[in-house]
Amino acid sequence: MTTTSTADVVVIGAGIHGCSTALHCAQRGMKVVLIEKDHAGRHASGVNAGGVRQLARHVAEIPLSNHSMDIWHRIADLVDDDCGFVSDGQVLVAETEQELAVFRERVEDLNLRGFHHEELIDAKELRRLLPAVAETCPGGVVSRRDGAAVPFRATQAFKRKAVALGVDLREGVRVTGLTRDGAQWRVETAEGDVLAPKVVNAAGAWAGRLAASVGEPVPLEVIAPMLMITGRVEPFIRPVVILRGRKLSFKQFANGTVLIGGGYLGRAFPDENRTELDWDKLSQNARTVWELFPVMRSATIIRAWAGIEARMADEVPVFGPSAKHEGLFHQFGFSAHGFQLGPGAGSVMAELVATGATNVPIDGLRIQRFQTAASA
Repeated sequence: MTTTSTADVVVIGAGIHGCSTALHCAQRGMKVVLIEKDHAGRHASGVNAGGVRQLARHVAEIPLSNHSMDIWHRIADLVDDDCGFVSDGQVLVAETEQELAVFRERVEDLNLRGFHHEELIDAKELRRLLPAVAETCPGGVVSRRDGAAVPFRATQAFKRKAVALGVDLREGVRVTGLTRDGAQWRVETAEGDVLAPKVVNAAGAWAGRLAASVGEPVPLEVIAPMLMITGRVEPFIRPVVILRGRKLSFKQFANGTVLIGGGYLGRAFPDENRTELDWDKLSQNARTVWELFPVMRSATIIRAWAGIEARMADEVPVFGPSAKHEGLFHQFGFSAHGFQLGPGAGSVMAELVATGATNVPIDGLRIQRFQTAASA
């Protein structure tokens, strides 16, 4: 016979987002149960590229990203660990004059909206920041407060702090149902049910199924972003580099190894908890590095992997209250760029759970946008 426990809020999914939300809810004095079908950070949160960037975000995400960046710059005060966070900036490289013109238009538009974190740079400043970049690149955009952290270390730090604040973390427990039980939500698991007036759906690649089960289907695709890491190379770069024309995310660690990503996808098998790599796409990724950074031409790839992640049709996360149900909140679909948002998203979600409102603009992230589109 299974038992039933109670909580003020149940958070489903213990990636960096779920752990952050649980931590911030606990800071507000709530009794929190955090449920994870595997272990904290098992999927996207623990195996991503670790980029902590405001740079090149969809405008709907920028307020949440700005809030999160403020937390990253004092992350040790929150979780008692610096999470390996370093702030050497991120640079979006233009490979052509046409690309640079597009970047200029974006920066001007952001400035008109009151956002000033992106700064257009010419070829001279680009080479000051990235001395090893190809001579053909005419400039780019820099976000100087950006940087990178260590994903699994960060997720574990949020997990430990949440547990230290009293969060009841249940790892290896799969949610099998979510139903209303009077004024409460009943979160059903094989290890016993949990009754709570508030539930946060932070289940990552599996969150779409949960949303659909309560009548809020969304266009979510399960993806497997791939990454590679090289052997040690003499230090030649400090900022993180990204491209938009060709896919690339590129950074060097203090030990000399270089992480190469950018969004090339393998194959995801979410029901089997596994991924398969696409070696042809990885070779395209490596070719981009070979062309952009000649210094890397003698580097050796020593490992490649992929995580399981959720991507929305518009590549913008679903974040905020349910459109249909009192006490249900969604926090998923971060589309391969959610790591930086984790600390701030947890803070804002806890505020929503506790008070029903937030001063951080999130209207463009709400689940209603898909229902409105379907009706239209």
